[in-house]
Order: sequence, then structure tokens, then C-alpha cells
Amino acid sequence: MIKKLSRKISSQYHKYLRVWRLLKKPTMEEFKTISKVSAIGLLVIGAVGFAISIVMKLAF
Repeated sequence: MIKKLSRKISSQYHKYLRVWRLLKKPTMEEFKTISKVSAIGLLVIGAVGFAISIVMKLAF
């Protein structure tokens, strides 16, 4: 049982290590693009929520 748990932890550690090695710092251009897309997504979700709240207030 302990060997099985140890093997599972070791396997998971190696998976995380492989991903960590693939990571790289984004360039400024990539960072700006990600920021813009995230901001647009937040605005869209906020607008949808606001529209739903207005509809709910008008309907009831």
C-alpha cells in the first residue's frame, strides 16, 4: 500500500515537473493580448449580469 502511494506521488511529481519545464515568461505582447481578452470577457459577463438584473426588476 505504501509503495503504491509512493509510486502515485512520484508519478504526479514528474508530471508537474514536466509542465514546469515547459513554462516560459510571456512576452509583453502576449501579456497585453491576454489582458485585453480578459478585460473584454469581464465586461461582457458584467453586461449580461446587468441586463439580467434589469429584466428581472422590470418583470416583477
